[in-house]
Amino acid sequence: MPEKVDLYNSSYANYEADVYRDVRLDTYGEDLGQTSWVTQEESAEIPQFLGLNQNSSVLEVGCGSGGYALHVAEKVGCRIVGLDVNEHGIRTANQLASRKGPVVRARFHQCDVSQRLPFEENAFDATFANDVLCHVPGRAEVLRDLHRVLRPGGRMLFTDALVVGGIVSHEEIAVRSSIGFYLYSPPGVNERLLEQARFRLLRTEDTTERAAQIAERRHAAREKRKTELIKLEGAANFEGVQRFLLCVHHLTAERRLLRFLYLAEKTT
Repeated sequence: MPEKVDLYNSSYANYEADVYRDVRLDTYGEDLGQTSWVTQEESAEIPQFLGLNQNSSVLEVGCGSGGYALHVAEKVGCRIVGLDVNEHGIRTANQLASRKGPVVRARFHQCDVSQRLPFEENAFDATFANDVLCHVPGRAEVLRDLHRVLRPGGRMLFTDALVVGGIVSHEEIAVRSSIGFYLYSPPGVNERLLEQARFRLLRTEDTTERAAQIAERRHAAREKRKTELIKLEGAANFEGVQRFLLCVHHLTAERRLLRFLYLAEKTT
């Protein structure tokens, strides 16, 4: 079985290293500190899907190093709170926010979102989680808690890149899961869980092809910079991440694992 691979600590702790910035630029076409399967096009769509404006109060679950949250706060003018369990990500996010100054209304906290969120009811107008809920135990409870902290009519968006679409071997599951805890879901389960959490589903979008492209680009971008990355990550971890990215590409390109975007609204 593959050894566990460190993707997030190395990405967040080395956020400002030129080689990581160059990998992000090659992969996504812009540098927002990304580690997800969100394309540049999808990044631009999310604030529109959520209906954000300068008066919105927004919660990002799984903010990583905070780059995207800061981008949204700066572009839209909204208030945004980012949560992540990774201490390196939150440290970097707060450093980036302090450089922006008070004009950008963003703050970041280390938090395990599988536990009850530290916010009152009806605290936010919108919330989103990019490729995060697959890492979090108790999805039904998490969705109910997100419903609690949203105001009536508030919107919630999340993506899930682990919807099972075909036959996947135990070896492939092991490689795909090598970077941490994962939950795989059958088609239709996310829709059912949203309904049970009292959300009204507004939109479902199949974004599997985008995920396949991102995985392939990121693998190629890292391979070009193999020597530099090995100095920071070590040879074994570099190869482990590369195996992971190749596995993601193959499984999504062959549509054996699917990625979906879900947009929902709090109705009650």
